[in-house]
Amino acid sequence: MTTKKELTDLDKDRIIEMAWEDRTTFDAIRLQFGLKEQEVIDLMRSEMKASSFKMWRERVQGRKTKHEKLRLFSEGRFKCNRQRQINNNKISKR
Repeated sequence: MTTKKELTDLDKDRIIEMAWEDRTTFDAIRLQFGLKEQEVIDLMRSEMKASSFKMWRERVQGRKTKHEKLRLFSEGRFKCNRQRQINNNKISKR
């Protein structure tokens, strides 16, 4: 990576999680962590098994939702109908 900022393991985990999510754009990752798209790709390549990286690259290659300018919707965000019930990545008891 060309960035001078050292990423913690927690940061790396979060970036990888965000990169796998369909609706999280590379722009959102850049805003939060300061990494360009190519730097995210380099991080994914170095932190993942080769087969997992290849699967991820095939998945995001050309995907419109990963690029802010290519998205079809301009306002609003997707919100899961269970989102208010999620605390610390766990679904609360109902």
